[in-house]
Amino acid sequence: MTLPFDLKAAIRTIPDYPKPGVMFRDITTLLGDARAFRRTVDELVQPYAGLKVDKIAGIEARGFILGGAVAHQLSAGFVPMRKKGKLPHKAVSIAYSLEYGLDHMEMHEDAVAPGEKVILVDDLIATGGTAAAAVALLRQMGAEVTSCVFVVDLPELGGAAKLRAMDVEVRTLVSFEGH
Repeated sequence: MTLPFDLKAAIRTIPDYPKPGVMFRDITTLLGDARAFRRTVDELVQPYAGLKVDKIAGIEARGFILGGAVAHQLSAGFVPMRKKGKLPHKAVSIAYSLEYGLDHMEMHEDAVAPGEKVILVDDLIATGGTAAAAVALLRQMGAEVTSCVFVVDLPELGGAAKLRAMDVEVRTLVSFEGH
């Protein structure tokens, strides 16, 4: 079997969640399958093995799971990117647009040092608003975001293209049509 078939088969699709017309791509089934989870982490890590990577930044919450595993494999530190008010130490924040209003993402002010090479990890790229905000916040703190990696891409929603327009390499493992 090929990689995309293996991983696609391990991802559950839930129709009409969280609202009618949306096909929710649920990676909890992939995470629960030891072989699929290991293969996913291996595929996320492989292009960066042997390169200098200082930190892996993961977007709350599935990006924590994947990003922690990737950071471990690359012997890099881990930076949690969280919703406003969730971090215990002094944080820096960025506002970004959602479908209906604004949200905020935060990270600790001392999570990255200027010039550190960072890879952003999350489970899925859709419209790219959250990932673009994370890249902007990391850059604001002086980090060099070398790549953004995701398990799933929903290309029709344009998120990967939005990140590429920010001059960031984007890697995804599987794509699903629709949203």
